[in-house]
Amino acid sequence: MASLRYLIAAALVVAFVLEGSSPAQAQLSPFFYSSTCPNVTNIIREVLQNAFLSDIRIGASLIRLHFHDCFVNGCDASILLDNTTTIDSEKFAAPNNNSARGFEVVDDMKAAVERACPGVVSCADILTIAAEESVALSGGPAWTNLLGRRDSRTANRTLANENLPGPNNSLERLKDRFRNVGLNDNFDLVALSAHVRDRVCG
Repeated sequence: MASLRYLIAAALVVAFVLEGSSPAQAQLSPFFYSSTCPNVTNIIREVLQNAFLSDIRIGASLIRLHFHDCFVNGCDASILLDNTTTIDSEKFAAPNNNSARGFEVVDDMKAAVERACPGVVSCADILTIAAEESVALSGGPAWTNLLGRRDSRTANRTLANENLPGPNNSLERLKDRFRNVGLNDNFDLVALSAHVRDRVCG
């Protein structure tokens, strides 16, 4: 299925190319939560499995959230922050407004993780694990996540509008946006832009 191939390719690009781009990371390790929250992946997987029962598109939506988060100051969960008196949420940047989805499922994941391991797992890591598990549960490959990201305490809507690719961008503008975050303008662009096609046609 073409959409599954796009899903897998997009997640793999995020996992292996954008992992090292975040200024919010400390020393990332697959064992970061081994002693403090050893079942975190299983907890997130269970929530995701339940979400798939009522929303077959949720996997693609969570990968898109991770992708759009990582494009703005790295993978720091800033896309999850709501508007406040001091924060202009990235949710309302033009490429996200009325199109980014899956926030409620991430909230459910966070609540489940907090019940088991209060105050331990970052939202950035929850979103990272959710993206990988979305691929695995869709029949794609699994991989080992590097964990230990810190959550941002602020958002940058201006940068989101500048950095995130949009459906109305020209090919040259899309290429520029991908090169600006260290991705190439061939495979990476095609793989990560596929979500626009799925969102329009789905």
